[in-house]
Amino acid sequence: MINYMDRQTLANAAVRIIKQFALSKEQYGNLEMGFGYAFAVGSIVFGFIADKLSVRWVYPAVLLLWSVTGFITGFVTSYDQLFLCRILLGFFEAGHWPCAIKTTQRMLDPKDRSMGNGLLQSGASIGAILTPLIMRVLLTDQLDSWRLAFQIIGAVGILWVPFWLWLVRETDLTSVVAPEGSGTWRDLLTRRMLVVLLVVTCINACWQILRAWLPQFLIEGRHYTERNALDFNAAFFVASDVGCLGAGALALWLAKKGMHVHRSRMLVFFVCALICATSLFIPILPKGWMLLTVLLLIAAGSLGVFPIYHAFTQDISAYHQGKVTGLAGVAAWFLPSLAQKYFGRIVDRTDSYDAGLAIAGCMPLIAFAVLALFWNKREVLSHPEQAEHTK
Repeated sequence: MINYMDRQTLANAAVRIIKQFALSKEQYGNLEMGFGYAFAVGSIVFGFIADKLSVRWVYPAVLLLWSVTGFITGFVTSYDQLFLCRILLGFFEAGHWPCAIKTTQRMLDPKDRSMGNGLLQSGASIGAILTPLIMRVLLTDQLDSWRLAFQIIGAVGILWVPFWLWLVRETDLTSVVAPEGSGTWRDLLTRRMLVVLLVVTCINACWQILRAWLPQFLIEGRHYTERNALDFNAAFFVASDVGCLGAGALALWLAKKGMHVHRSRMLVFFVCALICATSLFIPILPKGWMLLTVLLLIAAGSLGVFPIYHAFTQDISAYHQGKVTGLAGVAAWFLPSLAQKYFGRIVDRTDSYDAGLAIAGCMPLIAFAVLALFWNKREVLSHPEQAEHTK
């Protein structure tokens, strides 16, 4: 939740910040690109750290660092300073996923991980729901009133740390001893890892473009007021939360009904991807309830694929989960971040968001095709830790 609150302040204040610093849409895209590239680098760094050091201590450390960065952003006076803050925010926020996914892997059985990951991922939606509502209260007629929102939301992260240290003990994060001959690259240089990299590139490109550009699309592309756009942005993330939790719950229910874990995951992934592809209707829909309904469906589908994706990553290696998540983080942000820059350039040239959003919504279907064609469907668990969970 806190991760996305710090991230979403920029998207919700984008129209004001673009106006205050006289930015083009491509320059705004550069802010998102810088954040994404820094996230990719941080994913590698913190992925290795999460496997070497205790997650109980790494997690609060990175959260404090990105919270401070978000707070400082409220004081920037130039585009260059803002760009630097987004880079630092992206780098430190990258530590969240290696820590979080390793935590759920250690605590949950394989059949329960889709639901557990859904609960985890739902925090992103909750944060994104709260952020526009908070900013709606804090934003005034003064153009630079966005600064206070960055400062308040950035300070919230500090409150999380004592609760984490109080509730989580080292014994909760059961360690796994790698057997002799289980080397890092042996586990990571596999077909499954390549599939994960391709899948996350597709689904994150979709999600990040929606996250970054939706408020501007509503305000400038369909002429909603800023207040209405912020209200709907909150509703968009409510729908994404429903999709996220619903996907995890459906996969768990199907598994408990006797469907094989792999089949249940694939079915839920396909349904979410198909729903997300309703983005193809965006170019022909004017301002109104039909457009908003389609956007809510896209919200549910685009985040619903993530709990399933995380469950697939947790099947690759019981011993190097931090590195798996870190490497996947590079794929998740490298090309999608570049896409932000070119999305902004297309908007500058065409004065329209429609085509880019329509294409973005189809990316999860490409991800499903990659999974269906290339994921190894072995039903025998490949790691002792997973076998023990099943037993």
